[in-house]
Amino acid sequence: MTRILFMGRKKVSAGLLEFLSSQSGIEIVGVLTDSHLQGSPTTAAAKRLGLPLYTFDTALEAMREGRLKYDLGLSVLYWRKLRDEFLTVPARGTINFHPAILPEYKGTGGYNLAIMDGLSEWGISAHYIDDSIDTGDLIEVVRFPMNPDTATAQSLERESMQVLDGFAKRLIMQAVESEAKLPTFPNIGGEYTSRAEMEAMKEIRPGDDVGRKIRAFWFPPYDGAYVEIDGQKYTLVDRRILEEVAPKDSTSLFAGSADA
Repeated sequence: MTRILFMGRKKVSAGLLEFLSSQSGIEIVGVLTDSHLQGSPTTAAAKRLGLPLYTFDTALEAMREGRLKYDLGLSVLYWRKLRDEFLTVPARGTINFHPAILPEYKGTGGYNLAIMDGLSEWGISAHYIDDSIDTGDLIEVVRFPMNPDTATAQSLERESMQVLDGFAKRLIMQAVESEAKLPTFPNIGGEYTSRAEMEAMKEIRPGDDVGRKIRAFWFPPYDGAYVEIDGQKYTLVDRRILEEVAPKDSTSLFAGSADA
């Protein structure tokens, strides 16, 4: 029996939690998620399955008191940096699924940078967590094609989550069946992008490829690529995005007209 501490958020994590709970040889001993937010799908899944929910601090306390013991940690889009007992308690380590290509794209803003950099493929990385961010030894990186001339951050995230689901199921089961950590290779190089740096990239500046930048940061309800007028930020959209978000049965007499 492999005891797992599951840390994750979004629908993909809820689905993985359901999947893992149905597998023999696995015991989910606790779940950390965005339970402080209303409408958290992973929280709902954990409650439906009768699994204990922890916050970051209550999990640390339980580990220090010996009440929370586990063999393998899993982090799927979990947003907190793990430290202390999170790094030392699980004998088989903690595997993080990072929605970007490592070692090249560490930190945040991966979807945005993939489009801004004009990449023709994107990927999901699995690595063991260490005491920094996205720097632990790599287990595997799976890649899939993308079109940087049509993708938005939102569409790339959607496709990435589909890939992550199958990848995570396969690799987690390999880790469960192994009595030791999975084989790894070095996670060296690349660049780390902070959230502040990612937010600063959104401003439209002279010389920017405006259309590409609009798509690279289109991820409602978050602010997108913007211009600033009189101290106010205004998110831009282009014609294709406008048509995508319009009601399916809407029509316009002037859409596409030069005189509109």
